[in-house]
Amino acid sequence: MKFFQQEEDIFGILLETISEGILVVDGEKNIVAVNSTLETMFGYVKDELVGKKLDILIPSNYHHSHDAHFSNYYEKSSKRKMAAGRNLWGIRKDGTELPVEIGLNPFTANGKKFVVALVMDVTVSREAENKIRQLNEELEEKVESRTQELKESVSLLKKEVKRRTEAENKIKNALQKEKELNELKTKFLSLVSHEFKTPLSSILVSATLIGKYTEGEQQEKREKHLETIKNKVRYLNNILNDFLSVERIDSGKEKYSFEPFRITRVFNEVIYDANMLLKTGQRINFPDDIDDYVINQDEKILELILSNLVRNAVKYSPEHTEIDITVEREGSFFVFRIKDRGIGIPEEDQKYIFSRYFRARNAIIDQGTGIGLNIVKSHLENLGGEIDFISEEGKGTTFTVKLPDHEKNITH
Repeated sequence: MKFFQQEEDIFGILLETISEGILVVDGEKNIVAVNSTLETMFGYVKDELVGKKLDILIPSNYHHSHDAHFSNYYEKSSKRKMAAGRNLWGIRKDGTELPVEIGLNPFTANGKKFVVALVMDVTVSREAENKIRQLNEELEEKVESRTQELKESVSLLKKEVKRRTEAENKIKNALQKEKELNELKTKFLSLVSHEFKTPLSSILVSATLIGKYTEGEQQEKREKHLETIKNKVRYLNNILNDFLSVERIDSGKEKYSFEPFRITRVFNEVIYDANMLLKTGQRINFPDDIDDYVINQDEKILELILSNLVRNAVKYSPEHTEIDITVEREGSFFVFRIKDRGIGIPEEDQKYIFSRYFRARNAIIDQGTGIGLNIVKSHLENLGGEIDFISEEGKGTTFTVKLPDHEKNITH
């Protein structure tokens, strides 16, 4: 071009003094000038690029988009860095791609606009970036690997801590159970000693006195002491039966036999037994309209449950009081209620009332082992039933027993 020809020497000197590649193009993307640095960079000899289209230096897959970008820039040209933030590529004469950075500067000469591009080969820096990126990726992988290893180590440590904690808890629980068992044994021996000593003493005294009543007119006195002996023996027998029940329940040896029977048959036995314990003026009211009630259950266990509750009602009620027994059917359950007007259960003791060997503070002076209600609750749980109560100290207690009516025989 003429303006280049007029100042050829000065322009050529300027181009060759710059260490980066210089490329000048016109509005039709024609290359009008380059320096030797750019020619060497792209593998061309002197003046081989001048007059060629700019696309010769651009990879073919960018040609279409580059036309639009160039036209837009040429119309609104300003000094800026080309495609900031993106990787740019040129293409050498031998077809290999070259990573580059390009700065653009528009200028006008003799009324015509040109664009000069400052082209830098960034192969080294790009390789360095790739190396840094690769090292970062490797570092991230190592960090992730070490983190995973640390997580696994922490997980194993937690498992070991959990295992040791569980082992320690088992040992503590075992020691606690052993301590409780020893306490129960001590309490049991004390209880047995006390509960057996008094009746046995009464039996011994009555037996001794009977031996002294040899005259015929003393038969009434003999009968009185014989009745005392029978009552005490019956009491001791009940205690032994309770102890045997506890052993069978705890060992899982308790077997239940289900057969249909009339509830009145059980009540006849329970009331007969309780009548011999009644105090002066005490009265048991039981339903007389239950002759048609038939339940499929373990008859002996139902008798044991009701006998225990009725005997307690008699024992803990004063003279001249009534004990009410009711029975009703609710769906597949029979509901038994035993209500007394006795000493009641203190509120602070009510949560322990079904605990083995526990006795309420206002019942300590009365005979008893403290295992009856525990046995009743255990049997009911095994039979699919339940027991509850309401009580007020000094006014009495009502126990409610719900027991299912089984359709067929089963053995627990």
